[in-house]
Amino acid sequence: MSIEQLIILALIQGLTEFLPISSSAHLILLPALTDWPDQGPHMDVAVHLGSLLAVLLYFRRDVALLTKGGMDTLTGRQTPAAQLLLCLIVATLPIIVAGGVLYASGLVDRLRSTEVIAWATIIFGILLYHGDRKGPIDRQVQDLSPRGALTIGLAQCFALIPGTSRSGVTITMARYLGLKRTEAARFSMLLAIPTILAFGLMAGLDMVRQEDLSLGRDVAIAIILSFLSAFGSIWFFMRLLERMTLLPFVIYRLILGVGLLIYVYA
Repeated sequence: MSIEQLIILALIQGLTEFLPISSSAHLILLPALTDWPDQGPHMDVAVHLGSLLAVLLYFRRDVALLTKGGMDTLTGRQTPAAQLLLCLIVATLPIIVAGGVLYASGLVDRLRSTEVIAWATIIFGILLYHGDRKGPIDRQVQDLSPRGALTIGLAQCFALIPGTSRSGVTITMARYLGLKRTEAARFSMLLAIPTILAFGLMAGLDMVRQEDLSLGRDVAIAIILSFLSAFGSIWFFMRLLERMTLLPFVIYRLILGVGLLIYVYA
């Protein structure tokens, strides 16, 4: 992989990971619409690690709260921190199972097509619009029950389809469950922490087995760049949601999806 491709790959990942427009779709489209080679799912997951560092830093108070929740759970205390930790664990389990099955079956490569991305971008963009308009706006993350968290976790499994957007589908379901926009985005980003850790571990184990030192060097560069762009993206998105709806992202998804369908079928 050239240094130019690596830089653009990392910047795209960081900018799009936490926006409801599907980072995986943009990462796949990059080589699909250029003459660059496909970076493969392992590099896709690897550049997510920079985004992980960004969300850990931005939500450091919530991370500290989750740490306290772990201690409360070990001591048997029922606290809001322990409840939040439980919700994140429950919401993470479905995608670990579904992702493991998808990778083991080899279907993950079959989904990396422009046609799949186009339809997923449009369909889940419409759902994002409907969920954002329909959902109440008064519930907080602390009002979320384990059952509600499981529902969001099940919805997150659709993010294994490129073009769906992990952020988009979890925010959509959170809005349907009544969380206000900033709280839906907050839970979605916190949910990214265990999800990225799980899939990052899978990719890391594959890299060790393959003994690919070049890939490891590329990852180090990508982590720094994706961290910087992701942190800026999170800051921008959270402040944007305080002032407006998710409609601009829906419009972007529809334009992108229709454009890709024209590209595929023309």
